[in-house]
Amino acid sequence: MFEGSGVALVTPFKNGKIDEAALLRLIEEQIAGGTRLLVPCGTTGESATLSHEEHDRIIEITVAAAKKRVKVLAGAGSNSTEEAIRLTRHAQRAGADGTLHICPYYNRPTQEGLYRHFEAIAKACEFPLVLYNIPGRTGVNLLPKTIARLAKLDGILGIKEASASLVQVSEILESCPPDFTVLSGEDALTFPMLALGAKGAISVTANLLPKLCAEMFHAAEQENWKRARQIHFELAPMNRVLFIETNPAPVKTALALMKKISPELRLPLAPLAPESSAELERVLKSYSLL
Repeated sequence: MFEGSGVALVTPFKNGKIDEAALLRLIEEQIAGGTRLLVPCGTTGESATLSHEEHDRIIEITVAAAKKRVKVLAGAGSNSTEEAIRLTRHAQRAGADGTLHICPYYNRPTQEGLYRHFEAIAKACEFPLVLYNIPGRTGVNLLPKTIARLAKLDGILGIKEASASLVQVSEILESCPPDFTVLSGEDALTFPMLALGAKGAISVTANLLPKLCAEMFHAAEQENWKRARQIHFELAPMNRVLFIETNPAPVKTALALMKKISPELRLPLAPLAPESSAELERVLKSYSLL
């Protein structure tokens, strides 16, 4: 259901508020560029600093703008199970195609706690769910054995995997049913994950290079691994520079330099250091984006 080139959408701000016009323009550019999956209100969308009202509004805007042309996987994760259920129910009412759920952060639950958290959401909502494993952000690693347990539950369709471990990716693919979808959550590892059997990605880089990201997936689907590998290396400098500092500061700065959004971030994120900004600008010029 959720396959191909996906984008972890930024949330544009203007004078402290959501810049709805800029968000709509970004969505249209993504669809025109071949992006198949829009993912609002994730890490890249600064979900941790959005009010509930803002979070709901962004989901509503994205669903309405997509007009069923592409899938919308709405960020609905929380370290509170009840809050994750509320966010999921809203995304369902808004018309999203599914919800993305990060592992609970700060609480640092056990594997059993993680299982029960996602099980509770799946049972309460009866709506397509995609898990999101990113230990570097959450402090906990959703292990393959737990993922395999969760894959047996109705409604849990896949995982955005960002553990940075290809061994773990391989174990997930080995232990889960063939219809359980693995999506790359690490731009630098998308190509090798596709080679292992992942079906798509939720990409930061796609905010800037949607056509090239989509072309890599098309090549992989056609089993043109030579071209897919070539695009992997073409994307490598961008994949690196967009994590020169904490995401989404680099990608929002890049979009601002391209005159697409304001560079506004919400505290505690801060503007890029001058040397990081200079390196980002150099890379953008190498891709003829400036």
